[in-house]
Amino acid sequence: MRQAPSFQYKRSYTGPVKAVICDWAGTIVDFGSVAPIRAFQALFESHGVMATEAEAREPMGAEKSEHIRRMLAMPSIQKQWLAGKGRASTEDDVQALYHEFLPIQIEAIRANSRLIPGWLDSVDIIRAQGIKIGGNTGYSTEMYQALAEVAKEYGYETQANVCATEVSKGRPYPYMAQAVMEKLEIAETQACIKVDDTEIGIEEGLNAGMWTVAVALSGNANGLTHEEWEALNGSEQAAVRLKSYKRMATSGAHFVIDSVADLPDVIDQINLKLANGIQP
Repeated sequence: MRQAPSFQYKRSYTGPVKAVICDWAGTIVDFGSVAPIRAFQALFESHGVMATEAEAREPMGAEKSEHIRRMLAMPSIQKQWLAGKGRASTEDDVQALYHEFLPIQIEAIRANSRLIPGWLDSVDIIRAQGIKIGGNTGYSTEMYQALAEVAKEYGYETQANVCATEVSKGRPYPYMAQAVMEKLEIAETQACIKVDDTEIGIEEGLNAGMWTVAVALSGNANGLTHEEWEALNGSEQAAVRLKSYKRMATSGAHFVIDSVADLPDVIDQINLKLANGIQP
């Protein structure tokens, strides 16, 4: 009787990091992730609803129509909507608001998408190691096009990108991160690092089976622009850093860093873990 061929499966990956997949706003551009916040607040204000910054930030990282949906579900916002419109919001309202949101967000992106300080230096170090760099975002393809144009003006282009509107479900589902892997032609999830400034973005990376790195100071957990951060004195910065680190530590990320300026050191640590058979 003919025997079936014998296959030897590789149960663990011990090679180096092959790809880094970065979120955009708050991670590699837009210190403090202010562009989405200003856009959401302007959108709701145009309908007589005053959304606080905390309310606008709470769903950060989600696909933008889902972000609007979650904001409308907040009791204080729904109360204002009901008072102004005389009725509860509907799914038709979500879609109408999203349509209005597009040009507001694109304008905010163009005004608030400078690269995070130190990112270009990190890019040089990362690419010198043969590591590919991809991106994904809760922005739509139209928003991303505006973002990519601004980033290019500042000297950065990603090797692959996937938007939330290009997959069946956005974060925390792993589909965007997996789609970037496919574009970069990477097979091993263990060889990939997902970098994000939101808890839902870290959850995406964990669900994809990747190493995850949370940035605490450049993004949503801090919420200050780079100028506002620089204006703080030493004790004030220490307090903000502690608060931001505590928040992102609860995300389940394997590592928490100030910003992507610190990413090369983390890659070295992950390479060492992989060489010793430690998996994400």
